[in-house]
Amino acid sequence: MSTAVEAQSMNFGMGTEMTHRVFGEHAEEALRAVKEESVRLEKMLSCFIPGSEISRINESAGINRVALSLDTYEVLSCAAEYSSYSEGLFDVTIGPLVNLWDYKYSSETPDEVRIRQVISLVNYADLILNPSDTTAGLQRVGQFIDLGGIGKGFASDRLLKVFKTFGMSSAFTNIGGNVATLGAKPNGSPWRVGIRHPRQENRLIGAVFVADKAVVTSGDYQRYFVDRNGKRRHHLLDPNTGYPAESGLISVTVVSDSATTADALSTILFIAGMERGLELLKSYPGTEVVFVKKDIQVYVTQGLIGSFQTDMGIRANIID
Repeated sequence: MSTAVEAQSMNFGMGTEMTHRVFGEHAEEALRAVKEESVRLEKMLSCFIPGSEISRINESAGINRVALSLDTYEVLSCAAEYSSYSEGLFDVTIGPLVNLWDYKYSSETPDEVRIRQVISLVNYADLILNPSDTTAGLQRVGQFIDLGGIGKGFASDRLLKVFKTFGMSSAFTNIGGNVATLGAKPNGSPWRVGIRHPRQENRLIGAVFVADKAVVTSGDYQRYFVDRNGKRRHHLLDPNTGYPAESGLISVTVVSDSATTADALSTILFIAGMERGLELLKSYPGTEVVFVKKDIQVYVTQGLIGSFQTDMGIRANIID
């Protein structure tokens, strides 16, 4: 395996930079197929692309249901399950709230009255999925699906499947910081995935060493603005309050067999906070987490002992 052909690519998609690295006889073909697959998935799942299946559901909110491909139906089913499991900490219908805060262009906290109005539209129970004809619809006009908390993870899992169909056994894909790995490196060593320091540019908290795992981080430093009162307003919104989550955490990294699970759980645990998050985590054996609190204290679940390495000057606390 150490003599396997190596190929890598970088492109823009799903609103972010995507990089892939793969080893194997058909590496170049696999990369081309992965690029095609990422474009296909984005055209189906993006709420920003007119005519996508998600856009059609949003446009038909409160009016009628929309027939879906199996892929779109599957990701919506997963999103609905995580929404229900977390009791709305993760909510697939959070779109109206995300649009109100508009982190791309806004630098001011929305009016509280407007937040109250919009939050009434956020309710995952209003997403109606019909498995018999793979249709989906939203109950009320103005409701809006946003797959921002799960879509990249779902895509990562799909891309690894493409690599496998080309006979690859060693690959690495990174969609805007959502990392998924297939196997180990060709020499048998694990992949090293760095975890950014939430408060210091160009520095890591540490790194995890993984094989056949996904690593996804949610942090308050990824998209945010500082309002006129000097308060950091990050993009991880709590659907229950309508405001950025204030759970005492500033970064959560999830290591899981599934990138879809890692993506959704990183959001859920960030909003839940460490204590409640650890309770929720009990339903996902084998899934491990690195929590970073506001005081830059780092807490690591026991399954990462031996595979998480802190950066110089950083101390990790092992969670009992």
